[in-house]
Amino acid sequence: MNGYLVFILGILLLGYLLELAVALLNLRSLTPQLPTEFVGVYDQEQYGRSQEYTRATTRFALIQSTVSLALTLIFILAGGFNLVDQAARSFGLSSIPTGLLFTGMLALISSILGLPFSVYATFVIEQRFGFNTTTITTFILDGLKAILLTVLLGGPLLGAILWFFETCGSLAWLYCWIAAVVFVLVVQFLAPVLIMPLFNKFIPLAEGELKEAITRYAASQQFAMQGIYTMDGSKRSTRVNAFFTGFGRFRRIVFFDTLMDKLNTAEIVAVLAHEMGHYKLKHILSMMIISILQMGIMFFILSLFLGNQGLFDAFGMEHLSVYASLVFFGFLYAPISTLISIGFHAFSRRNEYQADRFAAESGNNGEALISGLKKLSVNNLSNLTPHPLNVWINHSHPPVLARIEALRQLPTRMEDH
Repeated sequence: MNGYLVFILGILLLGYLLELAVALLNLRSLTPQLPTEFVGVYDQEQYGRSQEYTRATTRFALIQSTVSLALTLIFILAGGFNLVDQAARSFGLSSIPTGLLFTGMLALISSILGLPFSVYATFVIEQRFGFNTTTITTFILDGLKAILLTVLLGGPLLGAILWFFETCGSLAWLYCWIAAVVFVLVVQFLAPVLIMPLFNKFIPLAEGELKEAITRYAASQQFAMQGIYTMDGSKRSTRVNAFFTGFGRFRRIVFFDTLMDKLNTAEIVAVLAHEMGHYKLKHILSMMIISILQMGIMFFILSLFLGNQGLFDAFGMEHLSVYASLVFFGFLYAPISTLISIGFHAFSRRNEYQADRFAAESGNNGEALISGLKKLSVNNLSNLTPHPLNVWINHSHPPVLARIEALRQLPTRMEDH
């Protein structure tokens, strides 16, 4: 049997077994006893509901992964990639348009197969637990807009990558890396102005106590920003969130409208202070630099497997091509990607602790941040006791109880204003 095929099938099966083991351990870590820290915040019925939500989403994810694995194995072993390649080549186009068609067809097949799961997750599970506010119209429009953006933004980038690899020889990976970095940076600037407004409305925060408190805190930290906005997150979900977007003086502070109803002024400022901590401590910059370096490594390794006959034989392909090499390389790169993801998550969790500390120490927001974290956890039905292996592999944020404990252990406990 083809060695590449054996390796790829092994990676797919091992990845699935790892996910299964982590999910089962996470379910076993659920405990009916409410943690002391949340007594008086969660009542027993709400806490039981949060655990049931964890069970429902975990079981659903396992079913989805099982179906996905089965369909992927069938598609590979039945020569599905070759059939799609033949369909793309039947239009008689040159290599780059054919590559775009090939990739687009695969993406369309994946989207169609994943659509029932997305519908069930949104309109059954999220609806059952009181999160979903998405209408059928919004759901459909979101999907169409996402497809349009993929075509308009992803299409040219993929076309450029294919062109570089076909024409630029041994340095093609470097040109691809540069093009991808430029693309990411441009999208970061365009997102707040052109992309995000396609999905949500952004309204300047009204004058009042909250805006005054935020402006006062931002001024105390010499934090330049374009404005403070609310976003109609309630059109899709009752979940709460807040984030920064943009760079330099074009930074915007954005609050979900649902957040305004759940947290008081001091808690919202504390959440803002945490997000500001990421900027002040250069977490955003460092994560971006690491991502860019990882991207360069990926393109270099990819360049070593372009047109590999053994790899194409593993997928039953009749023709060699750069565009199919990109797709097949994704299977080979999966274990490296997993290891990098684990490293990223560990780095991110460290950053979260540092941002919490910044929030507590920069504006006397320690207790307000703890209170806000508790309310966010209750509102989002967060799992308070995730298994350590699940945290290690999948979590970009530490468990809320660990964050609260770290805040309480600061040398000087900060009290609210």
